Amino acid sequence: MTLTVRREFKLAACGPRLLACSLFVGLWAALLWAVPAAAQSDPVETLLQSLTLEQRAAQLFLVRLSGSSLNSVGREFLARWQPGGLALLGDNITTPEGITRLTNAYQQTIVEAGGVPLLIAVDQEGGPISHLREGFTVFPTPALLTAAGDPTLAARVGGAIAEELRAVGINMNLAPVADLETQPANWLIRRRAFGSDPAMTAPIISGFIRGTQAAGVLATAKHFPGHGETTTDSHAALPVIDLPYERLDAIELVPFRAAIAGGTAAIMVAHIWYPALEPQPELPASLSGRVMTDLLRRQLGYDGLIATDALDMDAVDRTYSYPQAILMAIQAGADLLVSAHIGPDSHAAAIQAVADAVRSGQLSAARLDESVRRILRAKQAYHILDWQPLDPNQTAARLNSAAHERLLDELFLAGVTVAVDRQGWVPLPPERSAAIVYPATRTQINRECSLRPGLRWVGVSDSPSEEEIGWARDAALRTEVTVVFTQNAESNPQQQALVRALPPERTVVVALWSPYDWLAFPDIAAYLTTYSPARAAVPAACAVLFGQAPAQGRLSITLSDELPAGSRS
Repeated sequence: MTLTVRREFKLAACGPRLLACSLFVGLWAALLWAVPAAAQSDPVETLLQSLTLEQRAAQLFLVRLSGSSLNSVGREFLARWQPGGLALLGDNITTPEGITRLTNAYQQTIVEAGGVPLLIAVDQEGGPISHLREGFTVFPTPALLTAAGDPTLAARVGGAIAEELRAVGINMNLAPVADLETQPANWLIRRRAFGSDPAMTAPIISGFIRGTQAAGVLATAKHFPGHGETTTDSHAALPVIDLPYERLDAIELVPFRAAIAGGTAAIMVAHIWYPALEPQPELPASLSGRVMTDLLRRQLGYDGLIATDALDMDAVDRTYSYPQAILMAIQAGADLLVSAHIGPDSHAAAIQAVADAVRSGQLSAARLDESVRRILRAKQAYHILDWQPLDPNQTAARLNSAAHERLLDELFLAGVTVAVDRQGWVPLPPERSAAIVYPATRTQINRECSLRPGLRWVGVSDSPSEEEIGWARDAALRTEVTVVFTQNAESNPQQQALVRALPPERTVVVALWSPYDWLAFPDIAAYLTTYSPARAAVPAACAVLFGQAPAQGRLSITLSDELPAGSRS
């Protein structure tokens, strides 16, 4: 982007507010004459020098406004304080067209006020943390990507997610999760991670990032330096991961190194205390210069955006006030200061506190400008400075959903994993009689898995009764092998009872949701996992079951010493 493009953008964005915009452009042009000639050759430097101290401070804030439309309070805040970015959460989300109108309103308000166009971010990880659902493609949990084991396929998935984000005006994905699923009791990260093994996950995470960013959306690897080993939720308290540095370096940091090698635009830092990295007691990584500056910047050589996790989480705000945490994070090396449940007045006070800290000498202007420059360069690289409104009526075409559904079919065929097959039941021998026990709420299973005649079908409820378990037991006695489809059986005692009522040496389980179901019945003859309950999981699993497609996936998580990550039968 050249300086001329920036000036034309300002004029083109004025819209009906011509007088106000003309006054701004006149002021902006006057500021340019005051900028040193050397700076004018660099459009980012020129823009930086044109910003007031409050505008520079505001660029560091990734804030949130409530509601699915922009109200007068939010509009006034954006126009007056001009933050660097906004994050969308559940109450901002409606239809694709509605989100497009909302992001247009955010950006138009900033531009008409003479501000810098926004980073607009969302958590669209795939799997359980996917805020965009209605009208969007529901992508599976990232562990399926690692099971498929193809970085190119991971890049295509990252690109597809990014294409849907860009279609509605979102330019930053707060994904991928680079934490490892090394602690099964960690409910915060479990089912969100790409897997348990650093060597398996690293190239897949890197591929996902490359695909995301090739499609024009900033990726964010999180939660540095690793959230996998804690069982404490940092939304509620400060977790502690007391592992030696050698372990962190060999395991937890590996996916983040891959993310850096993949060029990730941002890395989000965790609210976790790591004694091996930070000797000050109970100082989270998100406020630690030893973690963000010494380790991430200097030792790992990362020069992209460093974002904090939300600074209004209890791991931080039980000890530090919001303005205090903001200043500590900046001094420690953070560029983007994220918050989720702080109101506009608190954001305004924090922005002013940063500007005042520079004026008083508590925070150096050079340190502030370092982060502002990095943010503006990211916005330049991803063409955010050249923002133009999107047509909400063309949103569906931009989403390209049909192509992404076909991609999901390909992904599940590549990732379905036969983790155990002790008796050679997969694929099902055509000469052996078989019963299929399935949750009757998933009629798709009966419809799409009737791939040979003579199957005995037994539909049961999601939490089978004793009578329904009896139906399954009777079918098992009348056939040579029984296939049972489960959905989160690990936390459903009735599903566990159903599987345990069947002869284990002649039982095949297909886990349609949690890959951990096997732990409830480890003596079964064969075990398949799809990692995700999405529609495309069913035909892929049945194609493997009936020999229409080879089983290609490798187990992406460690289930036990017997079944480590990387296993396949």
